[in-house]
Amino acid sequence: MAFKNLREFINLLEKENELVRIKSYVNPHLEIAEITDRISKNNNGGKALLFENTGYDFPVLMNAYGSEKRMCLALGVNNLNDVAHDIENLFQLLSSPKENIIDKLKLLPKLGQFASWMPKVINGRGECQEVIMEDPDITKLPVITCWPKDGGPFVTLPVIHTKDPNNNARNVGMYRMQVFGPKLTGMHWHKHKVSAKHFNEYKKLNRRMPVAVILGGDPVYAYSATAPLPENVDEYMLAGFLRKKKVELVKCISQPDIEVPADADFVIEGYVDPNDELIWEGPFGDHTGYYSLPDWYPKFHITAITHRKNPVYPATIVGIPPQEDAWLGKATERIFLAPMKMTMVPEIVDMEMPVEGVFHNLVIAKIKKEYAGQGQKVMNAMWGAGQMMFNKILVLTADVNEKHIDITDYEKLAKDVFKNLNPSADIYFSQGPMDVLDHSCSKLGFGGKMCIDGTYKYEEELDENYSSMPPRFTRENLNDLTRLFPELKAINFSLIDKEIPVLIISIKKNKKNHVEELHKSMMELDFMEGIKMILFVENTVDANDLTVSLWRFCNNLDPRRDHFIIKKQSTVDGGKYFACIGFDGTIKTKEFDDFYRDWPNIIIADDETIKSIDQKWNDLGLGQFIPSPSLKFKNQMYGQEAVASV
Repeated sequence: MAFKNLREFINLLEKENELVRIKSYVNPHLEIAEITDRISKNNNGGKALLFENTGYDFPVLMNAYGSEKRMCLALGVNNLNDVAHDIENLFQLLSSPKENIIDKLKLLPKLGQFASWMPKVINGRGECQEVIMEDPDITKLPVITCWPKDGGPFVTLPVIHTKDPNNNARNVGMYRMQVFGPKLTGMHWHKHKVSAKHFNEYKKLNRRMPVAVILGGDPVYAYSATAPLPENVDEYMLAGFLRKKKVELVKCISQPDIEVPADADFVIEGYVDPNDELIWEGPFGDHTGYYSLPDWYPKFHITAITHRKNPVYPATIVGIPPQEDAWLGKATERIFLAPMKMTMVPEIVDMEMPVEGVFHNLVIAKIKKEYAGQGQKVMNAMWGAGQMMFNKILVLTADVNEKHIDITDYEKLAKDVFKNLNPSADIYFSQGPMDVLDHSCSKLGFGGKMCIDGTYKYEEELDENYSSMPPRFTRENLNDLTRLFPELKAINFSLIDKEIPVLIISIKKNKKNHVEELHKSMMELDFMEGIKMILFVENTVDANDLTVSLWRFCNNLDPRRDHFIIKKQSTVDGGKYFACIGFDGTIKTKEFDDFYRDWPNIIIADDETIKSIDQKWNDLGLGQFIPSPSLKFKNQMYGQEAVASV
């Protein structure tokens, strides 16, 4: 379904009882974000929020994609898998053998439909250019400040257009933009991104790089800008496919080499000059739930701002999961499963990105396994597939005979994975490119990865000397551990209760190699036999809160650097050995870990903002009071700044 503009989508959300209009004044500085954080973490994503009184001329739309239903409405489908099925059918049609003229003729309607999705540049001006700011000033837009230690206000849903100066190929991406002045923002594109490559080409040519940013329009535009497409695929072709209608583009007014959707709400035009000095951008409360720390990025100089009549300013916040971006990620997970399966990893059956893994950190894949070593083959293929190169932890499973594994049922999945797992043989480590936002890497953008091969094993993959006896550990042993090791602050036994041989332990480190030595000492105890994995988390984390523990663990771990494997002779399974792997998912410091990068703090709202929203709540029309999610995490902070004080 194609939306004429963002207001048409808002009207649909309202019709579907998926939107709340907030008429009371709410400040874009921290307050909008705090309200959105409360709503997005409540009741499966809550509702979309339209802030109509912000002190600016334009309303602000938040949490528009923040539930499965709203994500489906944005894409015009009943189920996110519907898009995947359409793509799979298209791939099958295009790749199937064409044995005669009839088979070839059957392709013609589909090829005609394919052509109808291609973007088209139209003459004249678009609705996005109905109003032209005489003196462009981005500070007249209600740009929100999300978190108290952010470097300033950020444009958080910008759809950014650049072109390769050598072949004119367009790229449409999404990179945050910190506002520094009326005509100046940062342009936070990471070195792996296509726009950064375009910038490097302009640098070689010593030419200014034209850039255009849109806000609003059909909600599919923002999604398409986040989609992990191959470098040579136009994002507006994907948008046309999703909306079943081509995207009409118009030339920008001050940067005519760039075209933008005619139905956008706002267009911000400008340039990036390769000869400029870079600007110190950040911090920013990011989707990992931690601050991404300041760094040097290009300046974006604004030359024009246009908008439609009665535009809506769309924005989002990211932070401690779950947030709205989880549903954008879920759409990508579903939509791009088929292309991955049909072009790179044919044995993949299903894929899941748990919210605790904040996209790249944790990916679960189910495969059709037919031979020994196939897990490693899939591992290498997936780590070489586009943005999957940023994946940190990959968990593999496979159906066995008639036994179906539902990878969204995490408890049953974990039982099956650990039943098949020899920790000393079935966990593979590598290193390579990582997300620039991954603070656990010793070096920026480069770190360790691991694959946990939880598939059933063929005879060639088994070690007959390995003992797979169940754990001997009981609840009575909890007191033994805390008595012997006083640095243990909490032990999560719940997984053992569910026949999953894993402990989660929070620890206060006080010396170098503390976790490794502790793991080794613990495994000297006879009752630890049968435990296959121990996850060590920070002492400030409640180890019994499984969701938070996994989120913190995945963020703080470099698997290749932070693992310790112990193999010991079994005391109950004669002649065999057992193995347990430990992972240090705690904060890393120079003192205890020889870690020399700054470590970021997690993101929480400040007391003043929390108090302000508490007092306003009854006037907002949002129903029953929801306390601030930040209250749960206050004791997990290290100081009050973006950089952790350790």
